[in-house]
Amino acid sequence: MRDEITARVGHEFYSFDGRILEIFGGEYPRRYHIRHLHLSVTGPDRKGRRTVMIAHGRPEAPGSSLTWHPTAAEWEQSPDLAALLEAVQASIGSASGPRPV
Repeated sequence: MRDEITARVGHEFYSFDGRILEIFGGEYPRRYHIRHLHLSVTGPDRKGRRTVMIAHGRPEAPGSSLTWHPTAAEWEQSPDLAALLEAVQASIGSASGPRPV
């Protein structure tokens, strides 16, 4: 990945450069490296909400995490968010080297 991907949802701004996912606008900025990151996107549910969970560590032993539930309207108003999350997931899958224990 060569270019930075950005997305805005509500008051939060997301940036991904191929290695680091950064989230600004909440209580404090967050940074996640793809080799120490688990991402899960589920849904939509019957009301159109999705569940997005970003956690440090591995799926079976996650560390601190951020979970949010974008509504159908938020998801549709931010098409860049889906592209950003897909790029993060692809980068996690292609990251070489050992994952954290």
